[in-house]
Amino acid sequence: MSVETRHRLSGKRIILGITGGIAAYKASELIRLYKKAGADVQVVMTPTAEKFVTPLTLGTLSERPVHAEIFPENELGSWTKHIEFGLWGDVYVIAPATAQTMAKLASGMCDSMLTAVALAARCPILVCPSMDHDMWEHPATQESVQTLEGFGYQIMEPEEGELASGLIGKGRLPEPQNIFERTEKILADAANKKKGRLAGTKVLVTAGPTREAIDPVRFISNYSTGTMGYEIAAAAERRGADVILVSGPTSLDTPDGVHRVDVTTAAEMYDAVHKETNAEIIIMVAAVADYAPANPATSKIKKDGKEPDLNLKPTQDILASLGAEKKDGQMLVGFALETDNAEENARIKLEKKNLDWIILNNLNEQGAGFGTETNRVTMIGRDGTEEQLPLMEKREVAEYILDRVLGDAS
Repeated sequence: MSVETRHRLSGKRIILGITGGIAAYKASELIRLYKKAGADVQVVMTPTAEKFVTPLTLGTLSERPVHAEIFPENELGSWTKHIEFGLWGDVYVIAPATAQTMAKLASGMCDSMLTAVALAARCPILVCPSMDHDMWEHPATQESVQTLEGFGYQIMEPEEGELASGLIGKGRLPEPQNIFERTEKILADAANKKKGRLAGTKVLVTAGPTREAIDPVRFISNYSTGTMGYEIAAAAERRGADVILVSGPTSLDTPDGVHRVDVTTAAEMYDAVHKETNAEIIIMVAAVADYAPANPATSKIKKDGKEPDLNLKPTQDILASLGAEKKDGQMLVGFALETDNAEENARIKLEKKNLDWIILNNLNEQGAGFGTETNRVTMIGRDGTEEQLPLMEKREVAEYILDRVLGDAS
């Protein structure tokens, strides 16, 4: 496998749907190919598919729980799991797809996790049919194919060869390597084809912490990992935006298609942001230090038995400066992390800094704040709107924030 191939799929999120056909055994090899390329794979299946390949096998290979029922038992947020997966995936591959499942997809039926995710998915969907030759040629099946293509689904036609019935004809599931290569092409095309609600719109996002030097080896910072900001940048790019991501120090990879500008200090972030103030939408997620050492030492401070004297000075308020200079039609969104009087302090910040929206994180909320894969936020709008979101993955939170911001901007 080439370096280019590994790079294309590395970090991609692939939903793999498996239906109840004999070719379901090939899904194990397909998962192996995706995982070897660095992709994250979430398996969903129909209950009938479990007769051909076990969830234990697929879960072990994918390293994620496998779901068949729409409402998984004993799981937080189970009633919206299909929505979560629909937002999570970069591509949804259904292989094998039986005639039964294709008919359900074509009619919009929603009786399994697999069909529910298809209705909720925002990503490209690849359907790989597998069935006996006469079933494939039947007018009802061909009508399902035409309907799905009309929905925008991509159909990877079955291959010819010996079938499970012993007949020879068209109906074999394409080999896993061929499905893998088609998946790669779909993701490459998606990356190269800039379209969506934000096509032609410049979006500026800040993320991560800043570091303010005490001496050459020590600094003041915070616990921000940058995850929330990176998810918002990636979500905006998926909607066609030209995204500038001004990032403090973080270990995260740059989202595909996003232009990243690395900074370290609050002053550097201030300068970088003010070079991009022509952006139509600005979303300030970064946890910028409020104070910095007034006189950082030029050499390492030695421990000499004396108490250190650390004088601090305020950093430039980037968000307030953007609010003061906000242009007509520009959307300015800020984040607030609070521990006390959270909503009151967030509303003060909203008004004082001339924001259109403020996204409130309460550090006392379980699953929210720094260093988590989830977040629980409250969105407060300048018009008095207030909406408390449930605990969700940060990727899902990012999509919801953009939905609301765009709805208000339209």
